[in-house]
Amino acid sequence: MSNELRPFLQGRHLKAKVTAMVVAAFFVGGLAASSGLNPGRLLAVPDAAHAASAEGDQPISGAASPFTTLAARLTPVVVNVRVNKIERADFPDSEGPEQPFGDFFRHFFGDRRGFPNVPAQGAGSGVIIRGDGYVLTNNHVVEGAREVTVTLSDKQEHKARIVGRDAKTDLALLKIETGRSLPAASLGDSDQLKVGDWVMAIGNPFGLSETVTSGIVSAKGRVIGAGPYDDFIQTDASINPGNSGGPLFNMKGEVVGINTAIIPNAQGIGFAIPVNTAKPLIPQLETKGEVTRGYLGVSIQSITPDLASAMGLGDGKGALVADVVEGGPADRAGIRRGDVIVSFGGKDVKDSHDLSIIVAAAPVGRESVVTIVRDGVERRLDVKIGKQEPEEGAKKESSKQAHGKWGLQLRDVPPRVAEELGLESERGALVAGVLPGSPADRAALRQGDVILEVNRQPVTSASELKERIAGAGERGPLVLLVQSGRGTRYVVLKG
Repeated sequence: MSNELRPFLQGRHLKAKVTAMVVAAFFVGGLAASSGLNPGRLLAVPDAAHAASAEGDQPISGAASPFTTLAARLTPVVVNVRVNKIERADFPDSEGPEQPFGDFFRHFFGDRRGFPNVPAQGAGSGVIIRGDGYVLTNNHVVEGAREVTVTLSDKQEHKARIVGRDAKTDLALLKIETGRSLPAASLGDSDQLKVGDWVMAIGNPFGLSETVTSGIVSAKGRVIGAGPYDDFIQTDASINPGNSGGPLFNMKGEVVGINTAIIPNAQGIGFAIPVNTAKPLIPQLETKGEVTRGYLGVSIQSITPDLASAMGLGDGKGALVADVVEGGPADRAGIRRGDVIVSFGGKDVKDSHDLSIIVAAAPVGRESVVTIVRDGVERRLDVKIGKQEPEEGAKKESSKQAHGKWGLQLRDVPPRVAEELGLESERGALVAGVLPGSPADRAALRQGDVILEVNRQPVTSASELKERIAGAGERGPLVLLVQSGRGTRYVVLKG
């Protein structure tokens, strides 16, 4: 081959190789996209070295992927939980009493909407936390169960006893007797989790036992309205019906969460109860079958920008005390309505949700230091924590047409309402109606509320309240203290 031709052919050969590599890259990317995979994740699965944390944890060895080793080691600690219960079954919509076959059903069953005492089954997951047969799962998995069966990874089935349940955190503790020591999971520290950390879930989605999925921590401290102590870990590890009660592991093989909730029709959004929420409750569930929580005796609310501006509450951090239970722990400690609690037991309080969780976890009977801000001055008070009693159901409300500048229909408080709300006297003004779309409606005032104060001044009657708020829109927003079956709260009313 001539010297003049060789460089030309070598150049053509190099271009062909580069072209082939580019085509291959686009092909793989297109294949991943069409199959719903994330091309970045295909390349981002951590190797053994990356599985170790920056704090010096030893990396997992002996496998190309740490998930391989973790799945083999941890699958035996995950169980299937099968539940038999009795439920009331509703008619399908097409067979209800008002549908074409309604007369048939009325003839045999009367006007009832469903069959009473119909057997039903449910299923979920659980994790063995002690070798003597203690299993942690979700309360909603076993609630109302007449019989609970736990299936181990070796397919052996055992009848389970419900040792304790806690609906507020959706946790339950089961006990099985196997006559042998079982492999048990280690409970980690969920406070150490960081957004972006790799996690792995094992469970039984849709009855498919020992299903392993992986993902990352998408967020922490999520409040999704599931209960008063929401503090969920959000993850994009696949979680589906049947995963409930199963464990979420970190890359050291420790349980950091209990999978509990999903958003229907959403992908890559699942929620787990932090294991640090569960750990202090497990001894109580084992010994008492329920959880005893601390009680402060206040009605609290978070501070909105409007409240912070109208009441001069600075940066808006802390929990605003809307009411104090007479004779309760807060009352005895000197906490007053309008105080802002910024610290409890040495822990900062960012909002009302923070305070609820901190107080609930406080040991009953122990004294704690509470830091409050009153009239711009910070004070420290000693409070002795009481015991939280079961809550009564909230009263139902209804809407009613109202009128007036603020959209409020007012009347004096009837003796019956005063008695129901525990008012010391027939003081305040009853909201008899709220006009939809009015300032009162936007302030979340509702029929049945009782307005006790305007701008920190007591109200004794409906006529007095009307006089107080007449033309008040020109002087700025009003701060109302409102009491109802939902408790006591502050409301900012703006024209």
